[in-house]
Amino acid sequence: MNTFLLLGYRHIVSAGAIDHLLFLLVLVAPYRWRDWRHLLGVASAFTVGHSITLAMLVTDTVRLPSALIEFLIPLTIVAAALANLRRGRAAPRGWAAPLLAACFGLIHGAGFANFLREMFTGSVVLPLFGFNLGIELGQVTVLLAALLVLTAVDRVVQLRAPAAGLWPRAALTSVLAAGWATLMAAQRLPW
Repeated sequence: MNTFLLLGYRHIVSAGAIDHLLFLLVLVAPYRWRDWRHLLGVASAFTVGHSITLAMLVTDTVRLPSALIEFLIPLTIVAAALANLRRGRAAPRGWAAPLLAACFGLIHGAGFANFLREMFTGSVVLPLFGFNLGIELGQVTVLLAALLVLTAVDRVVQLRAPAAGLWPRAALTSVLAAGWATLMAAQRLPW
């Protein structure tokens, strides 16, 4: 199980997981430190979605075309960024953000399933649990680091434009991530 925990953790924190890192950056963009519980709920909802798809694909309950999944992953980043921009200055509240993250987690989970399927021998329960726990720990690490950096950006913005508040960094982060993800999606067109 430790091997899969480390694999899940590294899957999220590595530079090769730029699509997951961008998604997490977009998730954290509208939050402040005081919103950490809601943010953790959103990240956990993403992991639940991720876990469901991984379990279904690794056990061959469902098969999905890899090219389509790789194309859809950056589109989830664009959609999450657009949700941030549509929301405006308000931090996410209620069930909308966790529900959206869970749905997007279903897509992201499919992106790693083929690789994992080949690694599993025998029962998948403990390895899958370890992998998903590693993903959750990796997400918390990335979200905390991003929140620290974005908080520092907030401090600089507040010194220069005190009335600006959280919106400039959330909007800028979302626009940059959406632009990058759009380029990724264009490179991954499945047709």
